[in-house]
Amino acid sequence: MNNHYNHNGRRWYGYGLPYVKEKPLPGHLIVIESTDGVGRSTQIELLRPWLELEGFAVSNTGWTRSPLLSATINEAKAGHQLTVTTFSLLYAADFADRLEHEILPALQAGFIVIADRYMYTAFARNTVMGADPAWSRELFQMALIPDLVFYLDIEVETLVPRVVQGKGMDYWESGMHLALDTDIFESFKRYQRRIIEEYKRMVDEFGFITINARGSIDEIQTELRRHILDHLRTARGLKENASPEDEFE
Repeated sequence: MNNHYNHNGRRWYGYGLPYVKEKPLPGHLIVIESTDGVGRSTQIELLRPWLELEGFAVSNTGWTRSPLLSATINEAKAGHQLTVTTFSLLYAADFADRLEHEILPALQAGFIVIADRYMYTAFARNTVMGADPAWSRELFQMALIPDLVFYLDIEVETLVPRVVQGKGMDYWESGMHLALDTDIFESFKRYQRRIIEEYKRMVDEFGFITINARGSIDEIQTELRRHILDHLRTARGLKENASPEDEFE
């Protein structure tokens, strides 16, 4: 996949959204990735007020939250009849809609956008469901490459108690659609192991920052904040030292 650069040096995974006029994107796109039940939402809920107290405007976006597609996806999932192709295309459409109407406008306004999952979720899930990895990546050529991608790393043995004590196991997160096992508990373990394996394969490919998710909520949050502060300080320093010519290289 060849990355495309816009005039601000921003990178697109492929060629961006061809029908959207490119504009300066002074904001920062931060992605939190992990398998199901690790605690992404909790960490994002803690990051937002902290960043706002630091003086940054913050916008959150999440998987399947597009006003255009979210209801359709929920209805399709409720029927338990999604094929891997339908599954993949719906999620790509949801992503493209949120990118155009939520992520890019917020970045143009200088916001820090925190994404609860990004295209990497689709790459992992699609591959586990049997889709060609190259085909999945082609679907997301419209994607903007984030400034930071955090991967909350955990093993299944630690994950299971958290899920059981939390929201419990559902049909899709347990991989029941793949008929891995008739028992939802065993299916969950097999499915999540496969998802985690795919994430680990992507760490080097996409430059994930791996965070040990076995620790406490506070420990994980401290690590996230450290990396985010480092990035923001570096970005601020580059901006202050840049000449007008640098901005268009």
